[in-house]
Amino acid sequence: MPPIQLSVVIITRNEESNIERCIGSVLGIADEVIVLDSGSEDKTRELAEAMGAKVYQRPFTGHIEQKNAAISLASFPHILSLDADEALDTELAEAVKKVKLNFSSDGYYLNRLTSYAGRWLRYGGWYPDRKLRLWDSRKGKWGGVNPHDRFGLEAGCSTEQLPGHLLHYSYASREEHRQQSRRFAETAAKAIFSTGKKAGWIKRFLSPLFRFLYSYFFRLGFLEGATGYYVASISAWASYHKYRRLHQLHLDHKNNAAGRS
Repeated sequence: MPPIQLSVVIITRNEESNIERCIGSVLGIADEVIVLDSGSEDKTRELAEAMGAKVYQRPFTGHIEQKNAAISLASFPHILSLDADEALDTELAEAVKKVKLNFSSDGYYLNRLTSYAGRWLRYGGWYPDRKLRLWDSRKGKWGGVNPHDRFGLEAGCSTEQLPGHLLHYSYASREEHRQQSRRFAETAAKAIFSTGKKAGWIKRFLSPLFRFLYSYFFRLGFLEGATGYYVASISAWASYHKYRRLHQLHLDHKNNAAGRS
């Protein structure tokens, strides 16, 4: 039986420092590479095309929407979905190559290992960061709450865990982590607000505390030294900022409604 044909899909915006590493890690297993770009102002598109990727453009309307749109551009139903700052290690690439010979499950989980300011994190809740990234796209779609996307398979679908690591080259510095966390918190607050959900004082004040305790103590973040402390602190701060912004959005909406009456 011939191997299945596999489409690798990647969404991008200003990823010239990452895109070659990402595409390079799948050249031995991908039957096509789809890059859906949302207005890069650097050389992302040119670099991707030079490596043989099919590059498309679409305005960014959300992580979930962008990733579902990328799937629709693929020629084959079997998909490996990557972020531009990710890459397969050798063991994982070999595992995916074997799966192509016998796609026996509907989806496959990958263990993601994150590099934070040059340090590979194995504690603090960042490992193993299991991600469902290889699947039959006819049996699910991206969902969740932006910016925290999650691929959901239909009920009754089967899954397996693959060996190896999905290497995640995340933040080059703590400040970069803080800035990204602020952007994600703003996006998450707006997404939650659109559902009508509110943030009471328990969410605003106890959730950040729980996030810190969970990361630093329960998930042994202290074993990462100072890095573990900063990771836990920024995670707690991001939680507080998300729920504070959600609360403010509801107050603004209430005040605007009162002003119109």
